[in-house]
Amino acid sequence: MTATAHTRTRPAVLRRLILAVVVVCAVSIGAAVHQSAAGAGAPGPGDPGTAAHPPATGAMDAAAADGAITEADGLLPGGVTVSAGAYAGIARLTPALLDALRHASEDAGQQGIVIHVNSGWRSAEYQDRLLQQAVAQYGSETEAARWVATAATSAHVAGEAIDIGSFDAVAWLSAHGAGYGLCQTYENESWHFELRADAISRGCPAPYADPTADPRMQG
Repeated sequence: MTATAHTRTRPAVLRRLILAVVVVCAVSIGAAVHQSAAGAGAPGPGDPGTAAHPPATGAMDAAAADGAITEADGLLPGGVTVSAGAYAGIARLTPALLDALRHASEDAGQQGIVIHVNSGWRSAEYQDRLLQQAVAQYGSETEAARWVATAATSAHVAGEAIDIGSFDAVAWLSAHGAGYGLCQTYENESWHFELRADAISRGCPAPYADPTADPRMQG
């Protein structure tokens, strides 16, 4: 190869090398983003997250689905609103709670806030599965009880509780929910709301620290 040919070839080689480096970097970044997204899902019913971190249809719900827990047990897909009455998790909420949530959702919607419901009514089997998973996750029934109630005591099984699925909706209901009788029940689960009819005139009562401080959970 002559010096002239070598000089002409060098830019082409450099371009190929640069292109290869760009491709490798792109693939590496894509893999990192994918892994981050897979591991950074919003916490499920047994994951406390942060004080303002609502659960999504995530790892625990997916595990429940693998064990034959279905929509008939109250399992909800992501993005469901209170208008999705075709799902048992919505339709089997108590009428009073459902009515209050619908009114709140309408008013929130006028302010650009969409209230998604990650979990509503649950079958006893679904609740039992969540509790089993919480025990496995936290290592003891005592610690699991801070996040997941038994089927016999769960307000979800009674159709009297909802878990809200977005930060802005949780914040909106925290500020305005009392006007509809919707109150946060537990300090460690800011996404969990129940109906307190007296709250419309008296305001919401102070939330319990966690379910173990709730007298209803002692049954």
